[in-house]
Amino acid sequence: MVFKHELRQGRTSFLVWTASIAALLATCVLLFPEMEGEMAAAGQMFASMGGFSAAFGMDRLDVGTLTGYYAVECGTVLGLGGAFYACLAGVSALVKEERGRTAEFLLTHPISRTRVVTEKLAAVLVQITAMNLILLAAALAAVKLIGETIPWRELLLLHCACWLLQAELACLCFGVSAFLRRGGAGLAMGLAAGMYFLNMLANISDRAGFLKAVTPFSYCEGADILAAGGLNAGRVATGMVLACAAAAAAYLRYRRKDIY
Repeated sequence: MVFKHELRQGRTSFLVWTASIAALLATCVLLFPEMEGEMAAAGQMFASMGGFSAAFGMDRLDVGTLTGYYAVECGTVLGLGGAFYACLAGVSALVKEERGRTAEFLLTHPISRTRVVTEKLAAVLVQITAMNLILLAAALAAVKLIGETIPWRELLLLHCACWLLQAELACLCFGVSAFLRRGGAGLAMGLAAGMYFLNMLANISDRAGFLKAVTPFSYCEGADILAAGGLNAGRVATGMVLACAAAAAAYLRYRRKDIY
């Protein structure tokens, strides 16, 4: 009951965010043939721009190739756009019942709070998964349209990393939402943006390298993924542990929370 209701309630937001990100993603890919020559010529310039290049990983990528271009341009769209949506979906999942004055109606049904949390979390993760499948399909279709050979392994790795990023951020915000009574959109957007800039800072300065263990954007780094041919298992494992801890905190808090 709660699961289906959550999917219906979040349908408009899901469609708007998915359509917007898919359109930007497809546009970036479709522009590649026009920019291929210019990007290849500018590759050396980007590589020599010091901190700016390092922040986006352009010093380690050949942006004149489809995979390098996709990792930089499309990776930013996927990473930031998906992160914002995941954070907003996660932070609103539990708090909206009190904000919208519907908690009394929901909790008078013969359903445990544990089940409420489980079905709401499941709905968030299903929406994120569905969005990523649609985005992957849009990217593949755009690559086909420009007549390029699809780099299956690279694309699947990049999209898988983005899905893991979004799942972690969604769980973190879901855990936070159990402690809130109103709003949370600003906090969610700030978390996504903050994590992104922490990763940029870690790329620029060796002294800030420890931040890689904090931000999930570290295992979405296109340059690292393409160079290693896979994801950083240690960083992914750390992120999933944090996600599980946040989800567990949501269960513990919501089961004991006084709902107004």
